[in-house]
Amino acid sequence: MLSSRGNTNAQLHKIPWRYALPHTYDKETNPSGMISFGLAEHVRFNVASVAYGSGNDATARLQKAVAAHLDDILKPIAPIDPETVIVASGATAIGSMLGFTLAEPGDGILASRPVYGRFELDYGVEAGVQMVYADTNTEEAFTPSVVEKYKTALEDAQGKGIQIRALLLVNPHNPVGRCYPKQTLTEILRFCNKHQLHIISDEIYASSVFDSGDPTAIPFTSVLSLSVPGLINPDLVHLLYGFSKDFASGGLHLGFLISQNKPLLQSCKAILRLHNASSAAITIGTAILEDRVFVHNFTTKSQKSLASTYRIATSTLNQEGIKDIKGGNAGFFIYIDLSPYLTPASGAATPPPEFALTQKLVNAGVFLHPCEEHGKKGGWFRLVFAQEEDVLREGLRRMIGVLRSLGR
Repeated sequence: MLSSRGNTNAQLHKIPWRYALPHTYDKETNPSGMISFGLAEHVRFNVASVAYGSGNDATARLQKAVAAHLDDILKPIAPIDPETVIVASGATAIGSMLGFTLAEPGDGILASRPVYGRFELDYGVEAGVQMVYADTNTEEAFTPSVVEKYKTALEDAQGKGIQIRALLLVNPHNPVGRCYPKQTLTEILRFCNKHQLHIISDEIYASSVFDSGDPTAIPFTSVLSLSVPGLINPDLVHLLYGFSKDFASGGLHLGFLISQNKPLLQSCKAILRLHNASSAAITIGTAILEDRVFVHNFTTKSQKSLASTYRIATSTLNQEGIKDIKGGNAGFFIYIDLSPYLTPASGAATPPPEFALTQKLVNAGVFLHPCEEHGKKGGWFRLVFAQEEDVLREGLRRMIGVLRSLGR
């Protein structure tokens, strides 16, 4: 017999398309393999190294390197104290730790629509915390008026007996690929301070900002560059960062929490033994971050590559008349509207029409994750364009072939 939490989690694997299909395509060795537009990663990173614990000195050295790196890219109002950095086995692990630390089972964390769908798992699988979505469309989620939508969602949740503990922000945004304007961030911080909500700012794409060629694109601003005590209690501000995106190394499993909240840090340290980064990851991460010339060169190359593939993808979509959200200049994805290609559901028990379209795409060897971003309207998909150019072009060719066969 399992616990109630165990039984609930066991059902997650039965939900169709809950987990992304793996990328198996290789031009030479597996040309008919699956091209996955559902995984936000550059490359695969494998480390065959084991050890039992990294030691305090190794962790402290990495904390110092992380603080220096984030000072460089986030431009905080005050230098980050290495003692405020928690090192864990990825941002996903930190999300679970924050769920345990900030909320009780059944409590809620507020987010706007659309948003990365796996937060439901990050905060829910172990901690039993639920995501509560403000009723926003894509455009208004980036405007200062979004706080009114947050307020309505907060009041609705309270009316249902759900205690909202925090607001989760993804900046640069996943799946829209935009950065939040300073004015919107300021209003969100004020909102959180007024209602005494923790703000969790996931800034894992902070260096993955590129020149998209769109003059209206908003530059990146970190909450740590705005969160002065007069605007929000610093104990309510928590930032997530990691290696999986900016350094194209999800397999390294290395993430960081930055917070000035001392009780929170102590609580996280108490459960950190369940989420510790490996000594190999700590050693590699430290070596990377301490080599500032390498970091600068790598980031520059990455940003140029992202800009190139972004323009290839958006120009192809535009040629085909496929709508996407404009103003993107960050992250690995484009938010696209495939609603014209959906077949309406025939009944309440019928799977979402996005599932049927996804199956047609899978049959053609390309994958887009359906119903993952909790958008207000159906038919929107996150397309990950951060691929090798030949892979991107082949994947788009397969996708467009399916869409053309369906007509409009």
